[in-house]
Amino acid sequence: MNDITVRGSKAGNIISRIVRLDQFALALCLLLLWILMAMLSPVFLTATNILNLFRQSSMVGIASLGMCLIVLSGEIDLSIAPMQAAVGVIVVYLLNRTGSLFLAFFAGLAAGVLVSAIIAALVTKGNIASLIVTLGMASVVKGVVLVVTNSASIQNSNNSLAWIGTGYIGPIPVPIILFLVLIIVFYLFLNRTIYGRNFYAIGGNQNAARLSGLNVIRYKFSAFIIGGLMSALAAIILTSRLNSGQPTAGTGFEMQVISAVVLGGVSLNGGRGTLPGVIIGVFILSTLQNGLTLLNVNSFYQELIRGVVLLLAVYLDGRKMHIKPNRRKELHAENTRGES
Repeated sequence: MNDITVRGSKAGNIISRIVRLDQFALALCLLLLWILMAMLSPVFLTATNILNLFRQSSMVGIASLGMCLIVLSGEIDLSIAPMQAAVGVIVVYLLNRTGSLFLAFFAGLAAGVLVSAIIAALVTKGNIASLIVTLGMASVVKGVVLVVTNSASIQNSNNSLAWIGTGYIGPIPVPIILFLVLIIVFYLFLNRTIYGRNFYAIGGNQNAARLSGLNVIRYKFSAFIIGGLMSALAAIILTSRLNSGQPTAGTGFEMQVISAVVLGGVSLNGGRGTLPGVIIGVFILSTLQNGLTLLNVNSFYQELIRGVVLLLAVYLDGRKMHIKPNRRKELHAENTRGES
């Protein structure tokens, strides 16, 4: 093994430690937040509230898994909020008309995939920025839902839907089990498969990935499809809990999801981030929302706090993008001096 390889290996180990330290700091923040909320509210650590907290986290978390993949590939999706309403309306309408939960469930998932496929085509084939495409698609979807429903909710008359969002398997709520299963699937996908690891390469340097033979269009297309599928699944869980199709459901949902992903350490520039960090980010935001609600903090102030958290996460992401390259240069200089 030559000196260059040794130095590269040392630098890689140091960078890995830095990543793990980021996750440790996030986990520590989550622990401190739990301790603070427990001190401020005696209700916070009750079994009922903990289950409710995890159930709420599962909806944001499932959508965050898909968003993580999209952001890792260097893109963004702002259409997931109106998708919550659109999928909910479709599921409830079909369930009321046909009585088939199977048909309604997969129609809702198909709607999410269809919208995401259109977005992916415009981004990859039309070479349009995903920020613009998804912002425009969000307006289109929201407008269609409001027109079709005349801005009126559709009440569900079939009890079979309730199990998805409010049912239990043993003592554990169904949404939590779905979330845990998907965490395992996504973790294995991103860390144990070549296809999953290639998303980091594409987000880190798209041109280099293309020159190395990766089909960038296919990877980005699949990222949007998976993201749409996860968003639709989260929408079905929300619809189940509301027991109705609400044309205004999911307002602000995209900011919760993006905040969790960025707070968890996924770079908005793509190519950097870990799934455990995203999960911790989801629970930090959910804990904050849950605790502030228990403390009867005005919803306007809660919105303000979420905005501040998002800005802080983006700021820290920008700082890490500048600090880490400089730190690598310093480590290289130190190694060089030590060897000389």
